[in-house]
Formats: sequence, structure tokens, C-alpha cells
Amino acid sequence: MANNSYSGVKNSVAEPNHEGEFGCSLKELRSLMELRGAEGIHKIQECYGDVNGICSRLKSSPIDGLSGNPADIDKRKLTFGQNFIPPKKPKTFLQLVWEALQDVTLIILEVAAIVSLGLSFYRPPDSSSKNCGEGTGGVEDEGEAEAGWIEGAAILLSVICVVLVTAFNDWSKEKQFRGLQSRIEQEQKFTVVRGGQVIQIPVAEIVVGDIAQIKYGDLLPADGILIQGNDLKIDESSLTGESDHVKKTQEKDPMLLSGTHVMEGSGKMLVTAVGVNSQTGIIFTLLGAGGEDDEDEEKEEKKKEKERKKEKKNKKQDGSAENRKKAKAQDGAAMEMQPLNSDEGADAEEKRKANLPKKEKSVLQGKLTRLAVQIGKAGLVMSAITVIILVVLFIVNTFWVQGLPWEKDCTPIYIQFFVKFFIIGVTVLVVAVPEGLPLAVTISLAYSVKKMMKDNNLVRHLDACETMGNATAICSDKTGTLTMNRMTVVQAYIADKHHRRVPEPEVIPASIMDLLVLGISVNCAYTTKIMPPEKEGGLPRQVGNKTECALLGLVLDLKKDYQAIRNEIPEEKLFKVYTFNSVRKSMSTVLKNADGSFRMFSKGASEILLKKCYKILTATGEAKVFRPRDRDDMVKKVIEPMASEGLRTICLAYRDFPATDGEPDWENESDILTSLTCVCVVGIEDPVRPEVPDAIRKCQRAGITVRMVTGDNINTARAIATKCGILQPGDDFLCLEGKEFNRRIRNEKGEIEQERIDKIWPKLRVLARSSPTDKHTLVKGIIDSTVEEQRQVVAVTGDGTNDGPALKKADVGFAMGIAGTDVAKEASDIILTDDNFSSIVKAVMWGRNVYDSISKFLQFQLTVNIVAVIVAFTGACITQDSPLKAVQMLWVNLIMDTFASLALATEPPTESLLLRKPYGRNKPLISRTMMKNILGHGVYQLTIIFTLLFAGEKIFDIDSGRNAPLHAPPSEHYTIVFNTFVMMQLFNEINARKIHGERNVFDGIFNNMIFCSIVFGTFVIQIVIVQFGGKPFSCVGLSIDQWLWCVFLGFGCLLWGQVISSIPTSRLKFLKTAGHGTQKEEIPEEELEDMEDLDEIDHAERELRRGQILWFRGLNRIQTQIRVVNAFRSSLSPYEGLEKPESRTSIHNFMTHPEFRIEDSEPHIPLIDDTDVEDDAPTKRNATPTPPPPPLAQSEQ
Repeated sequence: MANNSYSGVKNSVAEPNHEGEFGCSLKELRSLMELRGAEGIHKIQECYGDVNGICSRLKSSPIDGLSGNPADIDKRKLTFGQNFIPPKKPKTFLQLVWEALQDVTLIILEVAAIVSLGLSFYRPPDSSSKNCGEGTGGVEDEGEAEAGWIEGAAILLSVICVVLVTAFNDWSKEKQFRGLQSRIEQEQKFTVVRGGQVIQIPVAEIVVGDIAQIKYGDLLPADGILIQGNDLKIDESSLTGESDHVKKTQEKDPMLLSGTHVMEGSGKMLVTAVGVNSQTGIIFTLLGAGGEDDEDEEKEEKKKEKERKKEKKNKKQDGSAENRKKAKAQDGAAMEMQPLNSDEGADAEEKRKANLPKKEKSVLQGKLTRLAVQIGKAGLVMSAITVIILVVLFIVNTFWVQGLPWEKDCTPIYIQFFVKFFIIGVTVLVVAVPEGLPLAVTISLAYSVKKMMKDNNLVRHLDACETMGNATAICSDKTGTLTMNRMTVVQAYIADKHHRRVPEPEVIPASIMDLLVLGISVNCAYTTKIMPPEKEGGLPRQVGNKTECALLGLVLDLKKDYQAIRNEIPEEKLFKVYTFNSVRKSMSTVLKNADGSFRMFSKGASEILLKKCYKILTATGEAKVFRPRDRDDMVKKVIEPMASEGLRTICLAYRDFPATDGEPDWENESDILTSLTCVCVVGIEDPVRPEVPDAIRKCQRAGITVRMVTGDNINTARAIATKCGILQPGDDFLCLEGKEFNRRIRNEKGEIEQERIDKIWPKLRVLARSSPTDKHTLVKGIIDSTVEEQRQVVAVTGDGTNDGPALKKADVGFAMGIAGTDVAKEASDIILTDDNFSSIVKAVMWGRNVYDSISKFLQFQLTVNIVAVIVAFTGACITQDSPLKAVQMLWVNLIMDTFASLALATEPPTESLLLRKPYGRNKPLISRTMMKNILGHGVYQLTIIFTLLFAGEKIFDIDSGRNAPLHAPPSEHYTIVFNTFVMMQLFNEINARKIHGERNVFDGIFNNMIFCSIVFGTFVIQIVIVQFGGKPFSCVGLSIDQWLWCVFLGFGCLLWGQVISSIPTSRLKFLKTAGHGTQKEEIPEEELEDMEDLDEIDHAERELRRGQILWFRGLNRIQTQIRVVNAFRSSLSPYEGLEKPESRTSIHNFMTHPEFRIEDSEPHIPLIDDTDVEDDAPTKRNATPTPPPPPLAQSEQ
């Protein structure tokens, strides 16, 4: 395939590159990657000899990688494809318009408008002679009758306006999410070797033939073959459903697949397939990622029907349709792909799905949906009553009071009346339904997410933003989050002497020095190195594991060069490497000497390794016996003093295996890692970030408890916690070690008991020497606890692969953007791009702000709703005509819904948000203070409007507009009513900026330009409408003093607001709150059973079950926007359910989270000598698979 297509390229390539083709075709490589284990090895040997054979055919070197020449890279992209999966096309603007038109209320309005239009053109033959009742009189003027069509046309126009605005909002929102998505993908970089240099490139730049370095915690970006590996274990559950970790070696199973997670070890791989040709990519193509993705099952069903029919016609059709159906049938949400041929996988899948807990949608969304549905119902009832009253009044008046017969010729005119009444009813409904609510939420969240990027928070799941505002506890790592993660060796115990600062090279005996330098150079991951600073005079850059960087830094401080030793002993020459993981808590490397003997270097937590040492090097460079008594002395005199200063202690040791004893059994680790000789113990300092103590103080003031969970020993942890302000001197808070914590929370049988956790967690502030399992247990314990009346909302930070379970269990998981592994990022909700604790405080601020923005909008919206509905209703009943015309209502609806949601939802957060306690999960959306404001302003507005309506003509000395005939010209009277109404809304919008009863509503108003411009813009448009709107808006130009009166009455809202805020809420006992979340307990059993097949409990659906489903589904504009809202709680991708910015087509999102299992039932916990050295960075190298939290209802609010 490559043969003929590159004739053009051949000549342009500078190097004579074998006629521009490679020794293997795309097809060959693809089929090679479909084989597993032994079959794969057999095929490689048969076709290529060995991995190096493939390397040479792909013109790549296992040691130096590709040349990195741009022409070569482009050619590879052409031949083998690029490493990205093309996303699904976004919806076009027209599609969005079409979707906005699906709204039932709008459709009803359109139909009514068209009927009204049609009727207005109908001239009864001699209508002038017949009298069709008083109401119809006054069509004297021909011109007036001609203008009858205007109202219908105006309604159609305003509908178009509403639709365009809605579509535009959806479109810009989708654009933002796509931007965010691509940002998340760009964040992911991968280490490859090019031209002998190790560099990091974006995942999309990886090409076939690249040599990639893989290490613990990576998510593999492409398919490849292992060239060299140490202790490599991979979690392939996302592709095969196989939950045990698979060991990869060159001899047994060298096949590495994209989308799988490296759980342990390190190595190098040759990339053989990228993008759509990788295993994950193939599955995607089957799922039709590039193509259509049906949302409704019915479409799906029809499709299958068609396909079945087709198959009957042509049996020859290949299996791809079959496969696609299989793939589609597999649960799309979990996207757990088994290889498409295994069937057992599917059954297991089903079982697993069955016992997953029901997922509640986000708290805020649940509350809003219920509230909106309730308001919608009320609106529907009101509008129905309005129509009925109008019709009855008209009939009684015309046929009974005036006693007129029904004339055949008058029928169209009567129908015109009925249509007009119907239009009024529908407009009342339009005003009553708060379709701005979902919009406000989305705008607010989208705006926050965009702004949070600037505060170093990359939000992966929208609702995490809002949940963060309710957080009551944060469990933070120490290393890198609270501290700077720039490790340096500051003290050392070497050759019998405790040095308070790094010793001069001359002081150390040469023999010890050589052992020390050699040991550090080979027994640190070769990916770890110290680079020159980026800016002149800056600090050298530390790349890789920070603890190892500190040790390499020590070598440089001792004026030695570790790189020279590494060049002499490249990674391939290391005989065996025991990589770091949280069970071993140490790392060892074995070298084979020329005479057949072996030497092993080890490093690890001092309290662990010293127990394995039986000798120690003295000042002369000789080894002397190291007894348990000496060890206790050392712990007291060296290790504890170091730890109490907040240093982490690491022991360096070695062991010789003489040639005479033969080769030891390397698999038997406990025999290998004993009788070591201690070389030295170093104290490594990781300074606290300067901004952390302040951030923690803010959290405590905001009612959020910060707990530190670390792998370091308890003295170091306590020292750092005190520096950060987590522990204050004189507090009676607990600091526990993981071992002690486990002892206290488990009963005699070794099972964890919730009551026992409840006794501990309220006082616990520091958990030291903790394993990832402990972290998960603590988080789960706090979340499930019922000690306090509010359910705790817990945020957790993590950076290691083994933090996955805790991150997933927590309400909000923060992954570290710099130190974090891909696995941790995948399990998290928010990524901290600067790894800094103070960014978490920013997230809390934004989260609380979202909640407040929505409450502000609600306060404004509900006031308008109540007033508009009551005015339309009473007006219609008393004067047989709504004082606010349909078109006017639509304009009011537009400003109060769409514009106000923009204006109020984009208020920037202020520090004052951090001065109050978190809202609970059950706090109602509308507090009593807000209820007081809503009712108070409602009373003011209604009083003004009714005064104007029934006495306005006397006050302003104008003609009354009441009881006007059908096509009467607009009156000044009603124009004043409409204008005053809008002015009051404008000023009330300013009032709505404060919801906690603050006095100064103008506080910080100029920080929000969007708000100012919207209020000003609305005002200008209102002037245009009134002065030049004429017939369509039923307006007449007003004089200056009439205008001033309108503005003055509107301004009264601000004054009245001050009066309202003077009344203490506590006095008004009758005020109720509204908009609570649903309690799980409130849902009757049988309903829960009905919902078995649903993945989520959708509160709106529940409300609707109780009857008028069809009406409601339509009416509820919310249903239009529920897609938006779904974006919140999507199982699959941050923005699923949003106009689906197919985020799932990114390879990286498609991966399911690695299977985490924590065997809760068994009391086996890796209590390896009780400790965990290298806290977060390496510690996280967790081998033990950690288990998914048992299915617990996610929020039993």
C-alpha cells in the first residue's frame, strides 16, 4: 500500500530513505497487535526475528529512537496515521436552531400566531352591516383592520428571536467545552527517545517507530512492543475486562496496548500502531466514533431491524456490521470493551452493572429540576384558568348579556377572539415556565470553568465545580501539594558522624564515597535526572521522582557526576531491578560483576531498611556489625531528630552475593533483601509552600476541615502539619499512623466498623505512614458517616496510581497536573495544573459562587414570574384582556430569562464567600431571606401596576386603555403600564445581586462588565421598543415626563429593597423555604423498582410520573435543556449529554478508569514494617490492586 503512494514524497525527502517505504505495512502491524502473549512472540520470531528486526524495518534504533527529522516524522504520519481519533462533528448552528424550535410552548405560540395571522386577512363579506357584538365594534377604520396581521407577525418574530438566542447560547457553550476538551488532551505529554535525547512530546505527536519510555502510572497512548522492561505490570481491564494485572516481559508477553494503565515498573516500547489503527482506535471505529452516535434507542432498534433485513438479503456481508452491533450493544456508558470476540466478558459486565449503585444527579441540579417542574405546573394551571375565564366571560357577555344570536358571518371574528384568548393563555404559560433556570446553571458553570482555568483548576466534570462549594473536608497529600516538591538533602549520617549540613567530599572516606555515588547513580530510575535551570540563575530543574532527584543532587553536591556512571552502565546492563511500590517501600538494583558475583544496591525508608541491615560502614570505610541495640540508638539519636524537623529519612545500603555461593533465587525477595550493609542515612527536606498556611487558614475559617494524609513518618508529618497550620499548638487533635488507625477501626475479626471510624475521624488531623487503602478507608468512612447532621462532602487530592480509589470515592477528586500520573488524572474531577493547595481554595470559592449565582438568578426570576402571571391573570379576568400583550410578555421573558441569567450568572467571586460555613446538601435553594425579598418586591410591583392599571388614566390624565375593541390602536395607558413593569425589572435585577440581605447592592458592580452592559443594553432597547415599537409591540411613544415617572417608579424598587432588608427575617415566621433536594427516603419503594433500568434518578422524571406526562414533557422547557443539565452527571466524559462534543472519541477519555479493588473484607493490609517511605511521589507505586468501593448509594444526602 505504501509502494506507489509516495512517489511524490520520495524525491522531496532529503535523506535517501530506501525509496521512502518501510519494511512493514500498516496491515501487518495491525494484525500483529491483535495477537496476545505466546502467539505474538511466535509471530514476531517467524516474521521479523525479534523486536530489533521490527525496529530496523521501521528504521528506528532501540537506543537512539527516531532521528526526529520533520520530513521523516511527516512521512510516518502519512503511512501509519496520526495518533488521534477524529472527533465527531459538532452540531451546526442550524441544527441547534432546529432543536430550540422543538420546544412545545414555542410550537403552540407559533401555531396560534399563524391562525391569528390567517384570520386577520379574512374579511367577512358584509361585516359592516352585521353587528357581531360590542367587543368586535370599533373596526371602523379600514387602516386599523389592515393592521390586524401585525400581532401575529410580531409573535412569530419574537419566537424567532427567542430561538436564535437559545441556539446561540448552546452553540457558544459547546464551543467552550470543545476548547476545554482539547486543552485537557494537550495537557497530556509522553516521554520518547528521539535522536538519542529523551524528550517529552504531546501524545498526538507520537508516530510509529518511536521508542517511548513507559513508567508506573502512565496511560499508554499507542500500541507497542516491549523492548526492555523492569518488573512491568499492566492493568488491561479497560480493553479486556481482565482485572488482574498482567506481567509484561520480552520473553512471555511483550504486547502493550493503548489505553491500558501501567501499574508498576518501567520500561521502553517500540510504537507499532497509533490513532485509529491502535486497538482502542479500532474499537472506536467500530463504535462509530467518527460516524453517527445514536441517542435514542428507538433509532437504534429501527436500525437493527433494517440491518437484519439487509442481512437476510445478502448473507455475504462481512462481520463488521455484526461487530458494530455487538460493540453498540455493550454498555455504551461504561464503554467497557472486551475484545470483541469474548462472550464471557459480556456476562460479567452485566453482573457488574446490576450491582452498581444508582447515581444521583448533581445536588444542585436535582433541586433545580424539582423547583422548575413545580413552577411549571403552577404556571400551567394559571394559564388554563386564564383562558377559561376569558372564554366564559366573552360568551356570557356576547350571547347572554347582549342576547345576540350566533351569526354565521361573524364566526371568523369570534374565532379570532378565541385565538386571542388562547394566545394570552400561552403567553402566561411562557412567562411562568422558568426556562432560564437550566440556562443559568449552564452559563454559570461554563463561565466558572473557563475562569477556573486561570486559577489553575482544570475541571473535568462540570458538577465538581458546584460540589466543591459544599465541601466540608479536604484530605490532602503532603508532598507537592502542601510542600514545594523540591527535595534537597540537608543532613546526613555517614561514617559514624551526623552532619547537620551536606559534608565536604574530603571528609568522606574514598571507599564509602564510591559506594555511595555508584549506588545512587544506578539505583535511581534512569528517567530521573537533574537538568540545568531554564532561566539564568534559577534553580536546577528536577525531572522525575523528586526523592531520587534529591539523592542525585547530593551526588552533585559531593562534586561527582552521576551521568558518567550511567553512561558506563546503561539501563540495559542492569541485571535486575526491584522497582519501588507501596508494599516493598524500597527499591533495589542488582549489578553483575565480571567475576560472576553480584552486588545489590538498595534505598528505602530508614525504619524499614535499617531492620534489614546487619552491618554498617564506619569512619575507616570498614563494615562493623550493626545490632538491634545499635539500631535503636540510631533511631533515637539520628532519625527522630531529623524527623522532628520535618525531614524525610532515607537509608542507602548494599549487599554482595559472592560468586562461590552460586546465583541466588531472585524471585524470593525476602531472602534477597536482608543482611544488608548500611552506607548512610540522609535527611531530605521538602519546604512548605509559602502560600499554604494562609490558604489553610482560609479553609478553616470557611468551615472546611483540612486533614493531611501522607506516607511519611509521624514526626515529619506532625512537623509539617504544624508549619502549615493544620495542627495548632495546644489543640487536642489526633495524629495517627496507618497501623494504629487500622487497629482502631477494625473489630476482632479484622473487619472495618463504621462506628469505630466515627469515633476517630472528627478529631483526626494527620494520618501518617498511610497506605492508599487507608486513604480510601478514611474517605469512605467520612462520607458514610452519620455522626453530624449534615452529610460530609469530602474533597481529596492524589497524584499516584494507587490514589485512584480514593479519588473516585471522594465527592471531588483533585489530581496533580505536574506530579500526577495519568491514572490519577483519569479518576479525578479537577486537575490542579500547578499542584498547589491554594488552588483548591480557589475552587471552593468558585463552587460557592456558582451556587450563589443561581440563587441570585432565582430570586430575580421568581419575582418577575409571580408578578407577570398575577397581572396577566387578574387583568384578563377583570378587563377581559391581558394588560401585558403577548409580544410584550415575550420581550419580558427574553430579558428576564436569557439576559438576566447571563448577567447574574457571571458575577465574579469575592473573598467574602469564604467567610461563611458550607451550605449542606439539603439546604434549600431559596432561603427565607430570599423568600422575603421575592414576596416583598412582588407586593411592591403588583401595587404599582394595579394602581396604574385601574387609576392610571386619572393620574396621567390620558384615555383609559381598558375594554378596547379587538384591533384597537395601542393606548398610552397600557404603554405606561408595560414600561413601568420593565423598569421595575431592571432595577430589581440590581437588587438581586445580593441574596444574604446585604445593604449595598451596588457593591463591586463595576467588576462585572457583562452585568453593566446587559442592564444598559436592555434599557436602550426598551426605549426603542416604546418609542418606535408601535403596533407590533402595542406601544405608543411617551412624553419625557411620562418616561421620568416610569423610571422613578422602577427606581422605587431599590428604595423598597432597603426597607425589605431592614425587616429581620426571623420575625416573619410564615416564610417557607423552597427547592429542597429529594431525600432518597422520600422515593417510594415501587418507584425505585421502576427506576431499576435507569442509570440515574432523575427528579424531574419522578415529578412527571404523577400524571400529565405528555403535556409536561413538552411544556417543560427544561426538557430542552436537560441535555445541558445532563452534562453535569455524566458517567462517561465530562461533557457527555451536552450537545455531545464527542469527548469520548479521545483515546484518553475512552479508557475506563483502571479497575480498582480494595479487598475490604480481608484484613490483609500491607503492613510491611508499618511504613511508607517515599511519600506521595514514589509511594504511589502501588502494586496491590485496590478495590472499588462497595456499591454505596452515592448520595444519601
